[in-house]
Amino acid sequence: MWRAAVLALVLSAGLAQARCEDHVPGARPQNTPRQDVGQTLDSIVERGWIEIAVYEDFPPYSWQDGSTPKGVDVEVGRIIAESLGVEPRFRFVQSGETLEADLLNYVWKGAAIGGHVSNLMMRVPYNSDFTCRVEQVIFTGQYAGEKVGIAYRIDAYPDAVQKPNADGRHPDAPVPSFFVYDPVGVENDSISDFYLTATFGASAKMTRYKTTGAAMAALNAGEVWAVMGPLSQLEAGAGPGVAVHAPLLPGFQLSHWTLGVAVHQSHRDLGYAVDDAVAAALADGRIAAIFADYGLDFTPPDR
Repeated sequence: MWRAAVLALVLSAGLAQARCEDHVPGARPQNTPRQDVGQTLDSIVERGWIEIAVYEDFPPYSWQDGSTPKGVDVEVGRIIAESLGVEPRFRFVQSGETLEADLLNYVWKGAAIGGHVSNLMMRVPYNSDFTCRVEQVIFTGQYAGEKVGIAYRIDAYPDAVQKPNADGRHPDAPVPSFFVYDPVGVENDSISDFYLTATFGASAKMTRYKTTGAAMAALNAGEVWAVMGPLSQLEAGAGPGVAVHAPLLPGFQLSHWTLGVAVHQSHRDLGYAVDDAVAAALADGRIAAIFADYGLDFTPPDR
């Protein structure tokens, strides 16, 4: 699952002593067929469109409303395409077991049966050490940050201050230690699941759901008192009577991360153009405005 990708970055960040010190460069593929490396920037501009891979059924980031692509990642993809002067065409893809599998299937090789690579892939977690391990991919265009937050029912925590402090926290709102006693929902095998399990073990009063969206539906229905997960997903799923905050998370190796774009390593000129488009949209506020349009807080990326 895509969520396991962030967990992999958490573990790599904690285990590596220095950047890429334990990495052994792999053999580089030779004479790779054209269909496995995508199109050059010149070819994309000449044909007039660019294929952008986004995750399917993944609100608020990417989903289809009928035949209309929607979501934060879709809108950022449109900004990139507009900067290149081409039409965006979105390819909705499934998340695999690991980030490496997704990058192989959609960016640098293509699935073994009937697969092909896309020109870009959105919502790729960035980690400096991880970039050494996937040499076939250029990690560029960091466009947003994401962090772990907690959504909670106001009626379960009536003393919580609803207006957040400058650091995004709500005084007296639930923090992880509450969940030894209070029921909390998490996405199964997500970083929140692993964090609470590692911190509190069997004492954690967790209910696991297939997705963060399903956990938020349970919260809105009163089945749990809180949900822990990516802040944007919590904000998107919060119904009436639910508040969201981003507390301090002691002992969490990586409670926030940066998201960017993946490009095949053969197309560095495309990677530079993508990064220029994203940098301009960050500077003039267009990306922040996308988050605001979807009712989300914008966390600037580490670039």
